[in-house]
Amino acid sequence: LYEQLLDERLRCNSPEKLADLLQRALHTVREPVTELRVIDLGAGNGMMGEVLKREGVARRVGADIIPEARDAAYRDRSTVYDDYFIEDFTNLNAEVREELCEWRFDCLTCVAALGFGDIPPRAFFNAMKLLRTDGWLAFNIKETFLDHTEQSGFSRLVRELIFSQYLDIYHLELYRHRLSMEGSQLFYYALVGRMTTSIPDDFLEQIGIED
Repeated sequence: LYEQLLDERLRCNSPEKLADLLQRALHTVREPVTELRVIDLGAGNGMMGEVLKREGVARRVGADIIPEARDAAYRDRSTVYDDYFIEDFTNLNAEVREELCEWRFDCLTCVAALGFGDIPPRAFFNAMKLLRTDGWLAFNIKETFLDHTEQSGFSRLVRELIFSQYLDIYHLELYRHRLSMEGSQLFYYALVGRMTTSIPDDFLEQIGIED
């Protein structure tokens, strides 16, 4: 029902959009998508993971905080993820962090789950810290989150990242995310960037974001 609503009635195309921009960024630097090791944060029932698999991504690991999300992914898309973690990324214990690090992720994806409180800034930041120093980010956010009048923690995090020394932006594009229930167009920004150096552990505190 959820997918029928999003895909067929509301025409959500964000997984395909993010995957396309990521593919284009990799083509720019002549790196194959087939070698990526991706952690898909807020993976839900695997809609983004399915697109990544279709694109030939080597390793795909889902992560969510809701056990039912993993159940749905394994039910509907049993071959999409190589593993699926149900964890609170705001407070990863040492054992789980070590297990995640063993995957040697070089890409983080997150689709339609940022900026609404679903994934707190700390959770997204901790997921970023799992990436290799030159890892890729591919995510989308509502268009208003880049406006300086928006003062939510996640909005500040994204703006600071964009203008920081820690991230090179390859694509930042406004596009139609989906239709609203009333039929009007909802626009999001799609962002694909690459980390340039290790981001400090206290970055959130530096920019005034508290847990």
